[in-house]
Formats: sequence, structure tokens, C-alpha cells
Amino acid sequence: MDILKIAEHSGMQVILNGRIGREEYRSVHGSIEALQRFADALLASVVSETEDIRRGVEMSRPFGD
Repeated sequence: MDILKIAEHSGMQVILNGRIGREEYRSVHGSIEALQRFADALLASVVSETEDIRRGVEMSRPFGD
């Protein structure tokens, strides 16, 4: 899950403030509506990943269980 992509797709602005070594420091700015879209998209992403994991567990069970 790439939360920066989710933020951008939600209409938020992601700014690179600086880089120290390998670490990047970013700021995210946007409206309350964009924040709500971000929260909704993040929740949907978590639900989707959870369902994928559950399906993987169910598919790995032997038949008849």
C-alpha cells in the first residue's frame, strides 16, 4: 500500500521537504474533503488487503475442513 499515491489520488498535495541520507521528509496538504477521500480510500485498501489475505488462507486449507 502506497499511502503517498493514495493521498495524491485523493486530491492532496505531497511535497518533498528534504532528504537526509536515505530518509525522505514529506508534507501532505489538502482540504478537509481531500482528507475524507484519503481516509475512505485507505479504509477500502485495508479491507481489500484483508479480504485477499483471508482468501489466500481459505485456498490453502485442505478440502473437507
